[in-house]
Amino acid sequence: MTEQLTILLVVIPLLSAPITAIFKNHLLTWAITLSVSIVCFAISGVILAEVIDGKHVIYELGGWRPPWGIEYKIDSLNAFIALIVSGIAVVSGIFSFRSAPSEIDTTQSGLFYAAFQLCLLGLLGIALTGDIFNLFVFLEISSLSSYALISMGRKRQALTASFAYLILGTIGATFFLIGVGFLYAASGSLNIADIAERFSSFEDMQLVVTAFIFILLGIALKAAIFPLHSWLPNAYGFAPSTVSIFLSATATKVSIYVLLRVLFDLYPIAYWQELLIPQLLLVLGCVGVIYGSVRAWQQVEIKRLLAFSSVAQIGYIVIGIALLTETGLTAAVLHLFNHAIIKATLFIGAGILVYRANSTKLSDLRGFGASMPWTFFAMAFAGLSLIGVPGTVGFVTKWYLLEAAIQQSKWIVVGAIVIGSVFAIAYVWKIVEALYFNSKRKIHIQHVKSGDINIPSASKSMGLALWLGAIACLYFGLFTNIPFNAANAVAKALLGM
Repeated sequence: MTEQLTILLVVIPLLSAPITAIFKNHLLTWAITLSVSIVCFAISGVILAEVIDGKHVIYELGGWRPPWGIEYKIDSLNAFIALIVSGIAVVSGIFSFRSAPSEIDTTQSGLFYAAFQLCLLGLLGIALTGDIFNLFVFLEISSLSSYALISMGRKRQALTASFAYLILGTIGATFFLIGVGFLYAASGSLNIADIAERFSSFEDMQLVVTAFIFILLGIALKAAIFPLHSWLPNAYGFAPSTVSIFLSATATKVSIYVLLRVLFDLYPIAYWQELLIPQLLLVLGCVGVIYGSVRAWQQVEIKRLLAFSSVAQIGYIVIGIALLTETGLTAAVLHLFNHAIIKATLFIGAGILVYRANSTKLSDLRGFGASMPWTFFAMAFAGLSLIGVPGTVGFVTKWYLLEAAIQQSKWIVVGAIVIGSVFAIAYVWKIVEALYFNSKRKIHIQHVKSGDINIPSASKSMGLALWLGAIACLYFGLFTNIPFNAANAVAKALLGM
């Protein structure tokens, strides 16, 4: 029964997307999309419960056995990623009920939600497939739909941001595809498990090294690993709020998942250790943490601030991977989950500001937090999670990451994490100071204590989405067993323990 559920994660959004595109009614298209997201989330939870103890669930498409046919092979890692993606889709869907009509032409509701479902389909497909070419196909489905989603923003900058993302995303996809082609030429197979099993028979071929370099570059660009991150700030900053929430919490995380698959399942660890990849990733991760944090501190607009913060948070994940220990990998995988919650919550808060004040510039929002205390409190708590204050999900990740670095006497890594955290305090404080302490005016429009001229109060659906994220930041910061056990199981499986 569980085997059949895996394919439903792809089939359901695949069938519902073209149906959704037919309709123009926002309520109907929104309801279809939210229902699809909830069903996918429930299925992901069932699958994760099945494989969390080390089991595998395998589904062979069309009854064709691998390596000839396409195989979906589910373990604790991709089930964990599928749960993150579908969970964020649910929260984004709840938020979009009021946000999407205010930021997107209502005549495009069907197309918008159809693209959203296709993006969900692509990201889930990437997580599930055991075929590297099929992975590329799903990668392109998610990317193409992402370009369309970003471009639907009403601001002119959304089009330029989408175009820049398209150009760089296409370059990354091309590199990845060239690498897959070279690897197929060397191995004669596209099945990840089959290639890994027979790797010793062709590992001395020059094509294998070339394929690895191309694949790694393509993934690094898609994952926005420093210095290949230039597409990310504008893409997240100018996209409609619902899109910023969904992509910031899922797109780069799924690309990191692909990186984990390539480094630990496709190529042997010893192979890329000889190429000094761990040292390279460690340097890029440390520099990315500091660079992203400094650039976030320099921003004067909240969505771009959060986007540059994502560059730093990706750096933390890369550091955990590069340390090549159980503790480090556990921290990296755990941060895929924790950062998704944190960043989704913060972008939801930014989306509420866009809905109410039509701006996320700090200079336009001075004193605005005083008239929206609950929204401000939830955002501030998510900001504390980003810093890594004890009792929040961000602290859990940094604790294990510091422990892993200290175990190996990587004091430069410790320094980078500390510097990144200090700058996180600085840029989170910029938001707090602007919204609450730096009061410019107190606004009362028609007895409404919040909002600016002709701007309504936030809806209950927005508040629900925000507080779901804020409560998750607290709950999983205090009760860490569920995400930690899942992440630790993934780390052990990747290391072959």
